[in-house]
Amino acid sequence: MSHPLSRIRPALTRSARAAKRRPASLDGPAGRVYDDLADGLPEEDLAEDLTESLELYVMGSKPRCEESEYLELVEDAIERMARGA
Repeated sequence: MSHPLSRIRPALTRSARAAKRRPASLDGPAGRVYDDLADGLPEEDLAEDLTESLELYVMGSKPRCEESEYLELVEDAIERMARGA
């Protein structure tokens, strides 16, 4: 059975959902980096400011392998945004 709202609202692709969540202040390369990161993470894991995401993160709140991957992804995205890549 299909989702009841699927008939009313068109389905969004993952990148369209990410772009919809992207802060308005992020354009160009920084926006693309944010979109790439948002594609792989649930909404609740990503704040508008990535540094804030790291500051608010509670160590031990995820399984160890997920935690290290999450932290690495966010730190890498922050570095890429700083470089403008």
